[in-house]
Amino acid sequence: MDLARTEVALRKRVTKGGAARLGLIALPVAFFAAFFAYPVAAIVARGLKADGGWQLGRIADVLAQSDIRHVLWFTTWQALASTALTLLVALPGAYVFARFDFPGKQLLRAVVAVPFVLPTVVVGSAFLALVGRGGLLDELWGVRLDTTVWAILLAHVFFNYAVVVRTVGGLWAQLDPRQEEAARMLGASRLSAWRTVTLPALAPAVAAAALMVFLFTFTSFGVVQILGGPTFSTLEVEIYRQTSEIFDLSTAAVLTIIQFLAVGAVLAVHAWTVRRRETALRLVDASVTARWPEGMGQWALLAGVLTSVAVLLVLPPAVLVQRSLDAPDFAYYRALTSEDDGAFLVPPIHAIGNSLQYAVVATAIAVLIGGLAAVALTRRDAGRFVRGFDALLMLPLGVSAVTVGFGFLIALDEPPLDLRSSWILVPLAQALVGVPFVVRTMLPVLRAVDARLREAAAVLGASPWRAWREVDLPMVRRALLVAAGFAFAVSLGEFGATVFIARPDNPTLPVAVARLLGRPGELNYGQAMALSTILMVVCAVALLVLERLRTDRTGEF
Repeated sequence: MDLARTEVALRKRVTKGGAARLGLIALPVAFFAAFFAYPVAAIVARGLKADGGWQLGRIADVLAQSDIRHVLWFTTWQALASTALTLLVALPGAYVFARFDFPGKQLLRAVVAVPFVLPTVVVGSAFLALVGRGGLLDELWGVRLDTTVWAILLAHVFFNYAVVVRTVGGLWAQLDPRQEEAARMLGASRLSAWRTVTLPALAPAVAAAALMVFLFTFTSFGVVQILGGPTFSTLEVEIYRQTSEIFDLSTAAVLTIIQFLAVGAVLAVHAWTVRRRETALRLVDASVTARWPEGMGQWALLAGVLTSVAVLLVLPPAVLVQRSLDAPDFAYYRALTSEDDGAFLVPPIHAIGNSLQYAVVATAIAVLIGGLAAVALTRRDAGRFVRGFDALLMLPLGVSAVTVGFGFLIALDEPPLDLRSSWILVPLAQALVGVPFVVRTMLPVLRAVDARLREAAAVLGASPWRAWREVDLPMVRRALLVAAGFAFAVSLGEFGATVFIARPDNPTLPVAVARLLGRPGELNYGQAMALSTILMVVCAVALLVLERLRTDRTGEF
């Protein structure tokens, strides 16, 4: 009789838990509906509707334009080239971090991860200081790459190196090396054993990393905007140009739809590869697979990786810092405290405080929305709608941030969402980008919590909220801090949407850097380098702090 009562009580708790999960997912759904789906749909409808009807023929008209076809071709071509080059450069690094143990490894992991959270305008500024007019290569050898596609490709490698190292290296470190050793004992060469044993096991992770790099480079904006100039334009840059310079909303709407469909396809393939990676392999503890390098070959490989990291990942930021210090007595930094001739309504230094305040608010929003979504997604009895929402959470990373920003101005101008003149627009746009990082960071840890602990708490009479507070929260507290660090870093550097909605008297750091780079003169260029350095330091400090908090149970991205 007592057992029957316990089962009934448990069923009631499960029923209440299902209702609680619907309550958890309600706020994230409402947030994305109001501040993502609605603005994007509003600007697309504004561009494709006229005289009460849809101008679907406009899609064919836009695709028939030779300059638009060139943009589509270049967007796809440079994304494929950037992905291939990133894999070529970063896969040896993934192997080194997975299999080798050497002094300074943890510090190097943090150094490698810093570029991923740097704002795109900082990356563009760093490579402009390295390969642009008057840059380091220009001064030493008279070589300029800022007028070629190589500057864009190298900047994309710089930005996405950590994606491959973390995604592929994280799995590589957990593959049992004894399987490859057994193949070699049976007569296989080192290359043959790697090709037949290790490579098939790594294939899902390599595919997932390649798809993520392709997604980030396909939607590249800040890097191409700064380094591409008038010669090279991606879909994202062209959407910005059509929206803010030509005011052709119909063309921008068509390009938004094309980008949305392409990103949706990439995310669908990415979700499939991630599922394969999670379910198809037996893994071992990563701490037992790393060994001290042996032989000249392994030491040469380690030296080669360290050299590539120094040249590709350390040199551009170092040149950026050096350029910011070119003037005597920190003149570029001191100039940031002065008002200029009208490009800024306040001294550029105010952008630092604005960015920090916006990022703090955006982080709080992202942690709240992303945390609720992650908790709902971890439940085994989550419905099909809840599981489908997991994929939708990634869309803000691929859908045009320019479209979202301009959509805010178009859609959020009437009650009850009349926010066009409110400061909250900037943190809301930044939080959209931060939420996916919060979810991806917290999900692996939440899924690792033994469900029987929650069931035991429910049997003992704990409510779903108390069970989460007593069981889940102590285990995910560190992951929550890491998620907040990522959300803060990406919010601090958000540019695509913020450039539309940041008020002239409250610019953010990326917007201020872009404005300074867009104006002629050595002083403006030096101030841009100084602001970029400040922004880079703040992001790097945030990442170093969360790197110390990271554990093997915390998600990579």
